[in-house]
Amino acid sequence: MTSLAPGAHADADGLATSFVVYSTIAKDVRVRLFDAERNMLRTEPLAPVEPVALAGSSTFECRLEGVGPGALYLFVLDGKELPDPYARSMPFGVHGPAEVVPLLSTPLPALKVAPPLSSWVIYELHIGTFTTDGTFRAAIGKLDELVELGVTAIELLPIAAFPGERGWGYDGVALYAPFAPYGTADDLRALIRAAHARGLVVLLDVVYNHFGPSGNYLACYAPEYLLKTSTTPWGAAPDFTHAATRRLVLDNVRYWFDAFGFDGLRFDATPRIHDSSEIHILAQACEIAHRASPPRRIFFEDARNDPDMMKALGTDGVWADDFHHQVHVLLTGERDGYYASHQASLDALAQTIRQGWFYQGEPYAYWGGRVRGKLIGDTLPEALLYCIQNHDQIGNRALGDRLSALVDTDTYCAAAALLLFLPMTPLLFMGEEWGASSPFLFFSDLDGEAGQGVLEGRRAEFRDFVAFAEEAARDKIPDPQARATLLRSKLDWSERGREPHARVLGTYRMLLHLRRTDPVLSAQATFYDLDVLVEDEMLIVYRSHAGQRRCLIVNFTNEAHEANGVRCAPLTNATLLYATNEQVQDTKFVPPRSAVIFSVA
Repeated sequence: MTSLAPGAHADADGLATSFVVYSTIAKDVRVRLFDAERNMLRTEPLAPVEPVALAGSSTFECRLEGVGPGALYLFVLDGKELPDPYARSMPFGVHGPAEVVPLLSTPLPALKVAPPLSSWVIYELHIGTFTTDGTFRAAIGKLDELVELGVTAIELLPIAAFPGERGWGYDGVALYAPFAPYGTADDLRALIRAAHARGLVVLLDVVYNHFGPSGNYLACYAPEYLLKTSTTPWGAAPDFTHAATRRLVLDNVRYWFDAFGFDGLRFDATPRIHDSSEIHILAQACEIAHRASPPRRIFFEDARNDPDMMKALGTDGVWADDFHHQVHVLLTGERDGYYASHQASLDALAQTIRQGWFYQGEPYAYWGGRVRGKLIGDTLPEALLYCIQNHDQIGNRALGDRLSALVDTDTYCAAAALLLFLPMTPLLFMGEEWGASSPFLFFSDLDGEAGQGVLEGRRAEFRDFVAFAEEAARDKIPDPQARATLLRSKLDWSERGREPHARVLGTYRMLLHLRRTDPVLSAQATFYDLDVLVEDEMLIVYRSHAGQRRCLIVNFTNEAHEANGVRCAPLTNATLLYATNEQVQDTKFVPPRSAVIFSVA
């Protein structure tokens, strides 16, 4: 049996290429070659090699001299042309021929000295809307801005090839091919090298819970790749009890590390990753990451609030959305969808911070009353990723409106101060740092029936939301398939010099500087180092380290409140470190819609 994985493998000298196909159903397998204009050149047969362990399945292989990097190809199974789902490059999209790419002689390095997780500030970005050009190369030009801001890690939304010319990336179907409109694999490597040169960690969002609805040809090779008994809201689910499916994904994890030098991965919607195998696919992925040299990080998007799951599978951290939901409900009053299961109260927000998450064993109405969560135990705060907005929490809104468009600037800056004071790992969404005016809308470019139903489905999704109960309101929801929807979502970097954006940017820079340089706020913390209470309509948070204490007081009300009257806060001898409102000159009061940070005895 060949040791090569499915796909195209060029020799080191580029003078020949081996083509490998795995199928449980094909009897006749061929490779069809094309020139640069996609004119067919010739078709060559692949010979079956020793059958693999799975009954009825075979691997087919051929080696073609004179075929090297740049060659275009499709596979032909029993007379039907099919794209290669293992392709490393798909310059004409997921329905077109793949391109043979050069062999990398050695794995590319990750960041040599990754900073401790307690110092991470993650910046989530979508390559297509991060810059005007929307490419890997264009993103390099903004990295210095992120370093100056105080970011230590960037996270790219999914880049595995997906159908069409635009999208969020969560409909990926060719897991090994970077999305062609963003640039080539070498362009992606250039971005990662540039980030590493600036000391930035680089993470990638990967999607292994489903395959997109268009361009997924795996079942044409082997139906066993996909679960027959379960699906997801977004597409067909992989069957990880099947050896070929496990290899597809685990090799893909290694691929992002070795072929590009990524420092970690964020796994999308991990509760939707079904695996009844003795060793869960997620545990294996984490083991691969942690055994790499240097070790890499794996994070889960997982709302189960389950520290036992985190330990059992080995993840380095989880997206802890309860904090976002409590902040959002408190500041906006919205109670649609999952927000209905959260409370618009400071007490609920304080409880969330104190516990790490809000739900730790109570019935969760949004899950139909099923119990959600467990006690945080000895999990460190840094293992919980907190945000006040991210791509989902903005883009899944009907109009893609950011938090900065829903609350006043003072309140927005106070919320940022809360996020960046806490010992949890903060995540920022691109443009958040200046209160970007551009929305982040849901956009796609799906073909056929999938594309036709996107707008209708999108508008139906919000039928039960108060603001969109009327059909006239739903008619204003932008068409995800329109190119204009993508263009509206692109960041306008020029507005950072104009008010109120300049003020917001200055606030984020100062808060991140304080987080990075202050001996308490920069230290690793446990939940024992954190104290949270509510008094006089203000949220009060203490952090302690090595005998020093810092106090944050957040006033989301429209009235000023006395700081000296706060219980357990002898602020008469306090030193003011930072205030989001310039009116604060001493430690006597906290202005309305503001946050104040003190050093206290």
